[in-house]
Amino acid sequence: MRFLNTLLLVSACSLPSFSYALNVEPANWWVGMNKNNITVLVHEQNIANEEFKLDKYKGVELNNVTRTDNPNYSFLHLNISDNAKAGTLKFNSTNTAHSFEFPLFTRDKNSAQRQGFTSADALYLINPDRFVNGDSTNDTVKSMLEAANPGFKGGRHGGDIQGVINALPYLNNLGVTQLWLTPVLENNMPDYSYHGYAITDFYNVDPRMGSNNLYKTLSIKAKEQGIGLVMDMVLNHFGAEHPWMKDKPTQDWINLNGQFENGKNATSHARQTIQDPHASNYDKRQFSDGWFVASMPDLNQRQPLLNEYLIQNAIWWIEYADLSGIRVDTYSYSDKAFLSDWTKAIMDEYPHFNIVGEEWTSNPAIASYWQRGKVNQDGYVSSLPSVMDFSLQEAVIRALNEDEGWSTGWVKVYQSLANDFLYPDTNNIMVFADNHDMSRLYTEFGQDLAKTKMAMTLFLTTRGIAQIYYGTEILLDNTPSKDHGDIRIDFPGGFKNQNANAFTGVGLSKNQRDMHETISTLLNFRKQSPALAKGKLVHFSPNNGVYSYARVSDTQTVLVFMNKNKVTQKHNLDYMQEVIPKNANAQALFTQHTFKLTNSINLEPMTATVLVINTP
Repeated sequence: MRFLNTLLLVSACSLPSFSYALNVEPANWWVGMNKNNITVLVHEQNIANEEFKLDKYKGVELNNVTRTDNPNYSFLHLNISDNAKAGTLKFNSTNTAHSFEFPLFTRDKNSAQRQGFTSADALYLINPDRFVNGDSTNDTVKSMLEAANPGFKGGRHGGDIQGVINALPYLNNLGVTQLWLTPVLENNMPDYSYHGYAITDFYNVDPRMGSNNLYKTLSIKAKEQGIGLVMDMVLNHFGAEHPWMKDKPTQDWINLNGQFENGKNATSHARQTIQDPHASNYDKRQFSDGWFVASMPDLNQRQPLLNEYLIQNAIWWIEYADLSGIRVDTYSYSDKAFLSDWTKAIMDEYPHFNIVGEEWTSNPAIASYWQRGKVNQDGYVSSLPSVMDFSLQEAVIRALNEDEGWSTGWVKVYQSLANDFLYPDTNNIMVFADNHDMSRLYTEFGQDLAKTKMAMTLFLTTRGIAQIYYGTEILLDNTPSKDHGDIRIDFPGGFKNQNANAFTGVGLSKNQRDMHETISTLLNFRKQSPALAKGKLVHFSPNNGVYSYARVSDTQTVLVFMNKNKVTQKHNLDYMQEVIPKNANAQALFTQHTFKLTNSINLEPMTATVLVINTP
């Protein structure tokens, strides 16, 4: 049985009046879960004055009910034992109008053993509103505060989940193995709601994106194409139009008394305070408790009921939508003890799952602090499997834009990767050229095709999990603007009245077609390459404008040469003998030319050369 979300109607006067409807979160659970003690949030006017009883159900007990300082909430604590069967729980209230049913479902077979994304995968990051408009009937929804405005770079353009479903054959052919969509949950904000990071309902997809059922359909159809689904989750903050802002479950649900105070309570963004052994408690709180902006209030994950709510919400979406991973926005901004609880609960439920946290720092000492297995000086224990490699992203941009020198050029990449000793699991680091929050790669290189191809070859052949931003394969560009609305540009072919179509190739330039072929070749090679999936990385100090490395597995060696010189380079291979099998025959990935390796190779100017050596 479905329940409507709480309805909050704001009157024209300064003091809001409320109209309530019974709201239950989550709407269901599953039997056979490791997480078998759950808390059901019930919201309705003066609901705390009512008594709830659970009809007798074998294997399920209502342990107790928590009432808070807000009489409009009750939290029902259930224990679902291992011998409980699927069925429907019936909760009776002293107000019969508030009695409700709560389904217990059977889990999909082997759900707990699901495989998360790995270093064999390539994730394709999509801003759904800017990708494909698959259903124009939901561009504007009357119940949502913001209507479609495709002519405004910061407005909603109409892309949706159906559009992503329609694009699945294209993505499969491109070589994508995982999809990461920026948040598709309800963002009922008055403006700039398209990005998805100001969530106003943690359990429902935004109707302008589709529905929960359609999101599940995307997951099913993507898996039919061999593609997994990664959900972008926000734990640190939420949208200011969420009902919680007008009717907080507890007084301490939101940090800093639930007030932004004209920026006084803004976050310091000083992420280093979390690891700093000398940092004051004041500075730590300014970072973790401060708000991003007034429209994104900061959640207090130290509140036990909120802690439980966020853990259950993540597990519910994994189970409901059959997810293969989670990307966590602004990871380190949340309370770090909560983050330990949250990641552990998910990994206990799904031991082979994967979660990547966004820690936007070029300092690997800070980023590595969060990865599972790291022994930290302060004793902090994390269960987060993966982090994002902002250090390498920055190093590659600088390396290709700088002249070669003792401390410039390729050495920046070499030094970044040399810091891998800080990470407990270097294969489980996500590498990327750009994303939805930074200028596009082609823009950073001043529309230089050669540099863009070299960079993407590096990111798709080095160690770690590869991530590509939508449109990189066709050189999408935000020059000269750095506005997020321009970075998150409409995908050609996804909307009406566009001159180019990436899905058919019509209207694409020669350079765009060249880039698409390069990316497709690399991504499809990754799908079947044991060396790129799990092979050891061995790299060599840059020399004469060439950076070279090998990915080595038992059955395959991949050699990569990055030549920044503007002339052909006759490159001696004697220094690489430790990674080149004897009497090796190599195949050039991009030309398919096969030849016997000698002690030198000709490297074309401003080109990445990839050689594949298969060993029996």
